[in-house]
Amino acid sequence: MAKGQQKGERSLILRQLTRQLGELPKATQARINTLSLEQLENLGEALLEFEAIADLETWFRVLE
Repeated sequence: MAKGQQKGERSLILRQLTRQLGELPKATQARINTLSLEQLENLGEALLEFEAIADLETWFRVLE
């Protein structure tokens, strides 16, 4: 069940990011596919403030 929730969350996040920032590079999509459910939830909140793909890249750097 958790696997399904993670897949649904990932799909939603990718759709929201694409709508807000435009088409995402394949490498960025691949990186999102590696995120845990908790990280996806955090990204879902953070993306509300993103204005450019650079904001997403900054968010990724904070994870490291």
